[in-house]
Amino acid sequence: MKSVAIAPAELDNAFAEGIGFDGSAIEGFAREFESDMLAKPDPATFTILPWRAEAQGAARMFCDITLPNGQPSPADPRNVLRRTLDKAAKMGYTCYTHPEIEFFLFKSQPEKGVAPVPVDQGGYFDHTPAVVGHDFRRQAITLLEAMGVSVEFSHHEGAPGQQEIDLRYADALSTADNIMTFRHVIKEVALNQGFFASLCQSHLLNIQALACTPTSHSLPAKRMLSMTIRQSSISLMLAANSSLVF
Repeated sequence: MKSVAIAPAELDNAFAEGIGFDGSAIEGFAREFESDMLAKPDPATFTILPWRAEAQGAARMFCDITLPNGQPSPADPRNVLRRTLDKAAKMGYTCYTHPEIEFFLFKSQPEKGVAPVPVDQGGYFDHTPAVVGHDFRRQAITLLEAMGVSVEFSHHEGAPGQQEIDLRYADALSTADNIMTFRHVIKEVALNQGFFASLCQSHLLNIQALACTPTSHSLPAKRMLSMTIRQSSISLMLAANSSLVF
């Protein structure tokens, strides 16, 4: 996730002109001769960061990436997703997606050559005092809802330390933004509670794999539109190269 921080006094200029940055300095984002790019905040994504809501608080917005001439950047994942949704709309589809996001909690950040230690030995739907994930998920959900991300439910998954939080369905672009917000919140809560949270299954071998399970449908059309959240979330990971904090 990438971000740039600005003072509130600079916000009007950010909306009007954007914030310039070197796109070629971000791996895979732009070639050197295409380096000049602009990040333009999307006011619809404005939200206060609830863990920094006291004095000297902070807020966050996602940004759209444009070229110096104002045209949307072909490399901007939010723009890529919008183009895809426009094509679907011309075919009569409106896409809503419902993500079920799984992640692991470890007692500390994994070190090279050392097996990570899960925070518990719980199993699927376990509810016992020894399973610390209850309080972790509760705090994460409180922060998510404070940021406008609706959560349906949460539970312990099948592997030790494995958690799942299900977000309420939304349009595909909002879901992608919500997943990036989710990633940020999970990392913040883990840092606050002294744990390490990972959405990457490569930390552990021979265990139940992580998933971001999609449920997709089209409205009002009766036909089903297949669209994976995994693709959307990868796009927004790059689009979070365009998050703005002030």
